[in-house]
Amino acid sequence: MRAVFSLLIALTCLAFAETPFPAHAADEAAKSEARATVERQIEAFRKDDAATAYAQAAPAIQGMFASPDTFIEMVRKGYAAVYRARSFSIDRVEEDGENELALGVKLQDENGVDWMALYSLQKQTDGAWRISGCRLVKAPGSAA
Repeated sequence: MRAVFSLLIALTCLAFAETPFPAHAADEAAKSEARATVERQIEAFRKDDAATAYAQAAPAIQGMFASPDTFIEMVRKGYAAVYRARSFSIDRVEEDGENELALGVKLQDENGVDWMALYSLQKQTDGAWRISGCRLVKAPGSAA
């Protein structure tokens, strides 16, 4: 039994060791594209560019709003820290299932309050990454 278990571990390690490098590069490229999607949307919010911000949202999110203007209005009211981020940085990108990524974003709002946003993104049939959700919470230790 111990020999079978050892053989299984050895084969598993061998399989991972022989994974071609381009697969890892594709993963990094996907993460980079997902980062760019979130950055594009936050920058669009800063400029009140409703069309660009809306275009970064997944079709399911777009379907909940009649227009880019109604979408940006919802963000303005419910996600003020994202809408007018004084600063932001993406601190992690993780796989969240097949064709899905999660991004952790540190934000600071106009009043200097720190926030954490967890974005979920889905890869679309055309290969583009689109935002499928955003959960926003005050960063631990933030006042006001």
